[in-house]
Parts: sequence; C-alpha cells; structure tokens
Amino acid sequence: MIKPLAALFAFTVIAGQIPASAATPQGMGVDPLVADIDARDAQRFALLMNDGAVPTADMLQRGYLDGAGAGVQIFTPMRIVDAQRLARAVAARADNYRYAIRECLPQLPALRSDLRAIYLAFAGLLPERPLPAIHVVFGAGNSGGTASPEAQVIGLEVTCLPGTTPEQFRTKMRAFFAHETVHTWQKEDSSQAPTDPLLNQALLEGVADYLASLVTGEVPDRQRDAWAAQREAWLWQEFQRDRQAMQKNPDSLANPMADAHFRRWFANYGSAPAGWPHEAGYWIGMRIAQAYVAQARDPHAAIRELLELRDLAGILKASGYAP
Repeated sequence: MIKPLAALFAFTVIAGQIPASAATPQGMGVDPLVADIDARDAQRFALLMNDGAVPTADMLQRGYLDGAGAGVQIFTPMRIVDAQRLARAVAARADNYRYAIRECLPQLPALRSDLRAIYLAFAGLLPERPLPAIHVVFGAGNSGGTASPEAQVIGLEVTCLPGTTPEQFRTKMRAFFAHETVHTWQKEDSSQAPTDPLLNQALLEGVADYLASLVTGEVPDRQRDAWAAQREAWLWQEFQRDRQAMQKNPDSLANPMADAHFRRWFANYGSAPAGWPHEAGYWIGMRIAQAYVAQARDPHAAIRELLELRDLAGILKASGYAP
C-alpha cells in the first residue's frame, strides 16, 4: 500500500530539505558534517502515484517536470528527456516505481549518517575537492545515477528494484554516494577519448569505483567482482581485443556508443552479453586504477593523477596491469 499523503509530507520535512549550513563557508561544496539527501523531487513524484495511480504525461509535466528542483533538471536532458517518455516508462514498470516509493523512499533518512561518513572520508583523502549536493529523483528507468560539477543525482526506481532488501538498498546507495561524487570531480580530456574510447571509459568509471571502495570499504558491485575475479586474464584479453578493434575503426571512434565492442563493456544495463554482469568495463578500470596506485611512490599523487586522466596510455603502462 502506498504511504498516505500525510506521511509523505512529514518525510519531506525530515529528509527533503538540505539545511542552509550544508554549504561550506567558502561556498566550496557541501560540509560533510551536515550533508543531507534532497528528496523533494522524489516526494513530488510519489504524490502523483498516491494510491497506486499511474500518472499521465500531462500529470507528470505539471506535477513533476514543471517547477523541478535541481535533481530533475540535471536528470532530464539525457535520462528523463520529456514527460511523454517518462509516462511510458512509468506505465511499463509501474510496480517498480510503487515498490521504490513504498519500500525505499522512507529509508532515506537512515542513510544520512552513511552519506556523512563517506563525505568525511573523502574530505580526509582529497580535502581540496568540493563535495556535491545529493538529490534523489525518479527517472525513466534507464539510469541509477549521474553527476554534474555541483551535484549528484540518484534515480530511485533503478537503485530500488522490486525485491531489494533494506540492507541491499543501503549497500547500493553507499556505493552511489561515493561513485557519483568522484564523477563530479572528473574532467574528461577530449583529446584522448576519440583515440582510445574503451580505455577512456574504463578509467572514468573504474577510478570512480576504486575510490568508492576506499571510502566505503566495500567493492561497489560484489556480484560483478566475484564473476570477474574468476576470469580476469581472459577478460583482459577480450578487453584488449575490443579496444584495438575500436581504435582501428573511424566509425567506432566517431560514435563509440553505437559500437558493439563498446557495448560489451559499457551502457548495457539489461543488455549485457549472455552470462556477463552489466558494465563489466567498470571492473577492468578499477583493477587498472588499483594497480596504478599500488605501483606509485606517492599514492596520494597517484590518486590525483587518476582523477585528471591526462595520459591514458601512460597510466596503463605505469600500472603494470597485465593479468
């Protein structure tokens, strides 16, 4: 049963408002001691599905996209797109949205302490990096999270699929808090991605997973980690083969997302190769990042170099990664 309106409004007061003190005095990001989860957009969406109703595109436009907060504004261009697309996604998987509203939206206040612990760890590791605001929204079922330079946004209908237990939800959200924070710091070097798109994407995502594992003490995806660790040498051979194939193909370099080699490793949530976990390229990138820091004389400097990614081939070579 969907939570009644009074309960939803009460929750908005508890967890949907970020205190003014959340920003640091210098305006450089969020103060980890008072970091909070802005769930106001998610609450507005939940009201549209009160009593289990499936909202129309017009309802979603007027009640959700119009007057959207920063989270929905960031999520709209590449994920939600428009009210019609969102309405189709909700109608196709209405039970997913109902489950996330009923089971996981009320759990967000309890995750505040996890967020603050992760942010305190990041503040110790990289004190010069601003910590982003966090928004939880409902999207079109195609992304668990995204990041802009100032904020990270989490799609609740993806992070809380039907059957997700409270402990599983907590673990997943901790991983997203940490992983997406790293993405707010990364600045992709456009001069490198066109020449080596597979390695570029692996390091962008793998560095985020590596740093997430440092501050949470947990591998971001345990099932993927267990699967990949059993076949690491073979996976690396496959990755290298696909990487080289893309580098030799001008069409692959011009549009990596359309290339079958690329989609074996990335952007394949729900469409990974048979027997594979989704986004296996994250794991490859994480292993390269781990090896790079392990080989470095100054691990702190190495981590900052991984965030900049100014020399993809140089990082791979210096890592010595060759299982």
